[in-house]
Amino acid sequence: MAQKKVIKKSKIKAAAKRVPSKPKNEKKKLKIKAPVSQKGFNKKDLEHFKTIIMEKRQEILEELESLKSTMMDVTTGQYEIENSTYSSHMEQGTDAMEREKTFLFASREGKFLNYLDDALKRIEKGTYGFCTECGNLMDKERLEAVPHAHQCIDCKTKTGGNKI
Repeated sequence: MAQKKVIKKSKIKAAAKRVPSKPKNEKKKLKIKAPVSQKGFNKKDLEHFKTIIMEKRQEILEELESLKSTMMDVTTGQYEIENSTYSSHMEQGTDAMEREKTFLFASREGKFLNYLDDALKRIEKGTYGFCTECGNLMDKERLEAVPHAHQCIDCKTKTGGNKI
């Protein structure tokens, strides 16, 4: 086994002799990436976006309250279930379909409310307006149209629109 180690060391030394070394006066070329430090939106812009988000949030809360009132019996405070035996099967089916649509719409609105709350958190953290994919600052127009956006238009189209 000792012989194998000696052979290996000698092979390494021989290989090192064959590799041409760089001249001592040659400077090393280092590729230094300049730090991409983008400044976010100023306080005035952030307040503008916060106002837009808060207005949309209020609209959603009002819509959810309206949906809740249509799904609940105001006298008992319980969710409405299928009507009595007086209604026909077709009417019951239509009622069930309408209730299901209302629940789905309420769920969608609740999800949108969460997106808006996340956007408010990003404003507080100072990360609002930066694309989560490329890190670039998004256009004001995009954020005014979709204030809860996570991605810039370029990244959104690249990913096929799976994320907001």
